Amino acid sequence: MSTTAPAAPGSSFSTAATLPYAGTIFLSAFLLFLVQPIIAKQILPWFGGSSAVWTTCLVFFQSTLLAGYAYADLTTRLGQKRQTYLHIGLMVLSLISLPILAAEAWKPVGDEEPIGRILLLLTLTIGLPYFLLSTTTPLLQTWYWQRFRSGVPYRLFALSNFASLLALLGFPVLFEPWLDLNALGWGWSAIYVLFVIVCAATGWISIKAARDNPLPVSAQQSTTDAASSAPTISTQIQWLALSAMGSVMLLAITNHITQNIASVPFMWVVPLSLYLITFILCFDHPRWYVRWLYIGLLVPGLPLMAWKIPSLSLSVAAPLYLAGLFVACMFCHGELARQKPDPRHLTRFYLMMSVGGALGAVLIAIVAPLTLEGYFELNISLVALALLVMLQLNGAQLLIGIVVVFMTAWYATKGVLEYADEMRVMERDFYGVVRIRDREYEGTSYRAMLHGSIIHGGQLLGEQYRNTASDYFSATSGYGRMFAAMNEVAPGPRRLGIIGLGAGVVAAYGRKGDDIVFYEISPKVIEIEKREFTFLRDTPAKTSVIIGDGRLSLEREAPRGYHVLGIDAFSGDSIPMHLITREAMALYVKHLAPGGVIMFQATNRYIDLMPVIKRLASEVGFEAVLVSDNPQNTGGASYWNSSTDQVIVTRNKALLAHPRLAEVIEQISDRKDLPTFTDSHHNLFRILK
Repeated sequence: MSTTAPAAPGSSFSTAATLPYAGTIFLSAFLLFLVQPIIAKQILPWFGGSSAVWTTCLVFFQSTLLAGYAYADLTTRLGQKRQTYLHIGLMVLSLISLPILAAEAWKPVGDEEPIGRILLLLTLTIGLPYFLLSTTTPLLQTWYWQRFRSGVPYRLFALSNFASLLALLGFPVLFEPWLDLNALGWGWSAIYVLFVIVCAATGWISIKAARDNPLPVSAQQSTTDAASSAPTISTQIQWLALSAMGSVMLLAITNHITQNIASVPFMWVVPLSLYLITFILCFDHPRWYVRWLYIGLLVPGLPLMAWKIPSLSLSVAAPLYLAGLFVACMFCHGELARQKPDPRHLTRFYLMMSVGGALGAVLIAIVAPLTLEGYFELNISLVALALLVMLQLNGAQLLIGIVVVFMTAWYATKGVLEYADEMRVMERDFYGVVRIRDREYEGTSYRAMLHGSIIHGGQLLGEQYRNTASDYFSATSGYGRMFAAMNEVAPGPRRLGIIGLGAGVVAAYGRKGDDIVFYEISPKVIEIEKREFTFLRDTPAKTSVIIGDGRLSLEREAPRGYHVLGIDAFSGDSIPMHLITREAMALYVKHLAPGGVIMFQATNRYIDLMPVIKRLASEVGFEAVLVSDNPQNTGGASYWNSSTDQVIVTRNKALLAHPRLAEVIEQISDRKDLPTFTDSHHNLFRILK
């Protein structure tokens, strides 16, 4: 529990005197969290638009926060004057890092290991400024305490989280719609210079106040007494565990949501905002954390979340897990606030909290992909949280805690078994989980590739079906009809470029003399496709696979003259937004042959991509039409022809007039209220179904 010492005799405490500390902390926290979506959005397209990019960024943010808190804790031993001079010197040095714009040289050119590259990129681009911003809250609270001996420092922590929340919410609402990434980077850098000036001035004021109003002997004695009652190792471990649990829940739930919707800043901002709100409430005043209420909500909430893990319904999953995250973090951070020490030990308290935050981020972003075959981190996290809740109970309540642990573990295990059921292959890399499943219906066997929770192509097994396209690429799909029409309208050899390999089904449409190039960012997908499917071996066309992000690969290449350029690089239902922007469309057109076709896979449960593609096509003078394929699943081979929406973008009117297409194409309405998506701005809210 916290204890508060009275103001020291002779200290000049006043609201006006508090403003430099509050203002500096507010400014630093605002910059600290504003830079997160700015830098992440810069590098997101370079690494495939995967949600793993954001979780890797969070590892850097949490680890640097840990380094900043450790610095604040260790440098208190230098004394206030030397600590302040050191800090001012480092802040001046950090100005050479500005502006915080990632250099183009960091773009990957192939199959480079992404996690290390992202962490090194962030370190060299924003490392020192971010580190110094991370030190501000504990450092200035220490300076404040040394000057005033007031119990307000912990409320300054709530203030810093409030500023962080404003930055996060302001990014998608105020900054992103009006400023491009270059302007955001320079604007942030200008405010950072202001922060350096303000922080240095506050440090100078603190030194002068300490010189003019030395600490009375009685206050010095109280400091000695407090040192003798320093928090125990077991208490510090509790701080670490509670902080780590909050961080684990943040990342696990963020992953769970973004894997199947879209990896864009606002989908990261909502969970992180809830996480920060719980810090604000719990450290502002004890009245906000009603212990029995939040533990009571977790009792049914934890088994319910574990039960619903397999659910793919956005209307169910998003509210449930966002509400669950809020309650879980209120519990973790409320328990932390109950155990906060005397302000003399606040740097150690913050240090252990940051160790826990960094540990949680590392467990989800690095350890889980390296050690777990599937997306099981949320299952494990819910069981761990149930155990932590149980440890806070006693007496008859303990029995309730045991039941909650048992039920949560039961449903979590059931979810793992369902996820792995019938899978002949399940392997994972930075870009996601690839699963292979064989099923048989009425004597016909079908091998499907699942990336996330969505089938990304598959193959009918047996010699009679060899090299036969099915599922999203069947003869009645947009691809099937387009190739059938093209065979008659333009019967010569073709060059095809496909962003996203999947099971390689498009190769089934290749003919002798054709050249097909697949672009695939995941080495695991390439490895499994070559091992489990035969499309690339069976096609009479010449095929090749280029490793790396498809858009970046196209940027490096001379115009290819593709007759067909397919865009199908989605993981689950998550959309790499950098593939459907104005800049991306200009790149596609550059690589297209006269009369060529750009083919967008627009099948998605949550996002209506059609008006976005329509607008992009109109800007470059192309026509965009929809081919929806809704076969009846009557058993046998027809079972494998899934419903799909594919958008054909072309200037080739003769192709669109061919009966195979003309009889099924649908016009797409142009939404006048929808702005064109660009690399610097895309509004996912407006196209949610």
